[in-house]
Amino acid sequence: MTGHDLLRDKVVVVTAAAGTGIGSATAKRCLEEGATVVISDWHERRLKETHEALGTAHAVPCDVTDEQQVQHLVDETVERYGRIDVMVNNAGLGGEKSVLDMTDDEWAKVLDVTLNGTFRCTRAALRRMVVQRSGVVVNNSSVIGWRAQKGQAHYAAAKAGVMALTRCAAMDVAEHGIRVNAVAPSLAAHPFLTKVTSEELLTELASREAFGRAAEPWEVANVIVFLASDYSSYLTGEVVSVSSQHP
Repeated sequence: MTGHDLLRDKVVVVTAAAGTGIGSATAKRCLEEGATVVISDWHERRLKETHEALGTAHAVPCDVTDEQQVQHLVDETVERYGRIDVMVNNAGLGGEKSVLDMTDDEWAKVLDVTLNGTFRCTRAALRRMVVQRSGVVVNNSSVIGWRAQKGQAHYAAAKAGVMALTRCAAMDVAEHGIRVNAVAPSLAAHPFLTKVTSEELLTELASREAFGRAAEPWEVANVIVFLASDYSSYLTGEVVSVSSQHP
């Protein structure tokens, strides 16, 4: 896709960017828009492969459930490039299980990656952005934070938490000229989904969309780029639905 320099001279960090999902698509779109990009993921082999495929991005392994690794990600970015302009918090963990059968560990694992991990990365980035008196955070939530779906109590609770975190963090840092927003995709097509969701359910969910298909990862990435750019300079504390789903 041809870029328009929407993120020219910006330093952008994207978590969970390995593979072929929303994270890697976002990193690619940010590069196309002129940004300097740091990609991160806990899976070092896939991170290396994605780094090689993107070519010009810098890669830093990071498990968002580990506060020291999160801080290292931000510190290395600032040490290497002098600043961090955009933090895209894309890391999340899903699954499908009835609340009747869900264990405490299964509940806690999803929340620790999806909600607590977003909190850790947001906090680390914002502390640096306050010093700069500028910056943008874009969190990846989900429409499931609004809508009920069988077997998704842990994931839905985590994504609803990301929405609330986004709104409140935005108010905490508005006086510093920093914006915090989120995207809420309904269904984005990438290989990882088939590992945690049945083909039958994916087909059913796609049929509910107005266009009869899932979004492509780059279609979600385009909205993330918009929120990261100066075109959304008056938006903060907002959760933008990336969905064609009808009632």
